[in-house]
Amino acid sequence: MIQHIDLGTTPGARLRRLVQLRRDGLITLGGNRNLKIYGTLTCRSGRRLTVENRVFFRDEAEAVTHGYRPCGHCLRDAYLAFVQHLS
Repeated sequence: MIQHIDLGTTPGARLRRLVQLRRDGLITLGGNRNLKIYGTLTCRSGRRLTVENRVFFRDEAEAVTHGYRPCGHCLRDAYLAFVQHLS
């Protein structure tokens, strides 16, 4: 999980830093710290997260390792497989 990276204090600075991290391949997924859900960086649900609740991952394996589950909106197939695994 990408932690303790200074993203900046303004929305513009945060956006520029996130774009750079994404371009460098350091993040590919975002997550909700409170709900323990991860999804794509363009997910409509994830875009509504507050800055304080956002976490970022390099890949799905990293998200799962940290106890996060797939988003039911943007990662539908992975979510359905997750739910089926619980049954």
